[in-house]
Amino acid sequence: MTKKQPKDTDSNKMWGGRFSDAPTDIMTQINASINFDKRLWRQDIAGSKAHCEMLVAQKIIPANDGEAILKGLDQVAEEIESGTFVFKTALEDIHMNIESRLKEIIGDSAGKLHTARSRNDQVATDFKLWVRGACDALVEKIEDFQNTLQKTCDAHKDSIMPGFTHLQVAQPVTLAMHLGAYFEMMERDKSRIIDCRTRLNKSPLGACALSGTGFNTDRSMTAKSLGFDGVMENTMDAVSARDFATEFLFCTAQCGLNLSRLAEEVIVWATPQFGFIKLSDQWSTGSSIMPQKKNPDAAELVRAKTGRLNGNLLQLMTVMKALPLAYNKDMQEDKTSAFENFDTVSLCLDAMNGMISSAEFNLPNMREAAESGFATATEIADWLVKNLDMPFRDAHHVTGQIVKLAETKNCKLAEIELDELQSIEPKITDDIYTYLKPETAIKSRQK
Repeated sequence: MTKKQPKDTDSNKMWGGRFSDAPTDIMTQINASINFDKRLWRQDIAGSKAHCEMLVAQKIIPANDGEAILKGLDQVAEEIESGTFVFKTALEDIHMNIESRLKEIIGDSAGKLHTARSRNDQVATDFKLWVRGACDALVEKIEDFQNTLQKTCDAHKDSIMPGFTHLQVAQPVTLAMHLGAYFEMMERDKSRIIDCRTRLNKSPLGACALSGTGFNTDRSMTAKSLGFDGVMENTMDAVSARDFATEFLFCTAQCGLNLSRLAEEVIVWATPQFGFIKLSDQWSTGSSIMPQKKNPDAAELVRAKTGRLNGNLLQLMTVMKALPLAYNKDMQEDKTSAFENFDTVSLCLDAMNGMISSAEFNLPNMREAAESGFATATEIADWLVKNLDMPFRDAHHVTGQIVKLAETKNCKLAEIELDELQSIEPKITDDIYTYLKPETAIKSRQK
């Protein structure tokens, strides 16, 4: 049997005029969001201040009440910042916790703050402000990581390594070219986040519950005060839209996916079988039983966290997929996914940044690997086309025979004797050996 709260609980004081009975303990637990949405306290206070200033400017509330509200909100902010503020589950969310404390500080004037607004537009505004700030923070972290990638690329413009397809040696490349691909991925991630920020930057404040208000409010004033580019014109859309959140979740999931690809490469490169990279001890762990082990656990965890990032995107999309207009309580489940994805991808960016900036690259091993696996075979085919006017399909077939010969002899392509090459194609000259050097192959493709 569920236990009822006393009739005069804080929650009933806030919204319970229509109710005779208080919520049960379980209803209080499932209904409350304060354990996670208290993270929005800065945004909630900022939105409340902007709303208060607008109410005063529009002469909807007296100036002296507005002044008391603003001073009271400053005190609430100081208390939360200092850790002395007491968050109450019975008050459900950050909005009611702040309003309740404001009333304790300034008295009944606090109740005037909620004139011409609803928790529906209030939470949408708070959440948008938070996501906007998260976008800015992620752009900064991505740019820091890009700086690390760029420095590494600049230092390794001539560092030869094998390029892969299907994780098989394909053609010689440079380490700068390889890591530069991740620079470009991060650039696209940054662009997506900036686009997301641009789209979300319209204010829902003033839409109230769903259909606006009968008070003479100035939504443009609050939008400008909060740094929005304008207002959301349709008030029903304003309180019920969460596509800005799903878009943010996609951006973070995609960024995590790109980081996971680099993490996988670092893991493979760190194996003795590859030996391309040596991670700093600061970004590695050991084994509790095998003393020789040095594990790339940071990279493995970056790789693993894509599951969490992708799952949070799917979670919110599933919540929103069939909700009728306008606000529904289901939307309370929108914030934890965004909070977690921001925290997770921020951590992954920092981790990858630390790993790459402190890594040592084994250039001799990478160079040797670039000369193995017949990485310059395509250069032979291209040479045959350019110098013998051979159709590429024929050149491809001839090159395949040369590769088969090298496999039989267990040697590199450059180690095959000229007369052996000419036994396959008589017109081949010793000029072809120049094109079998990785440096020449790379240079020929740098246009």
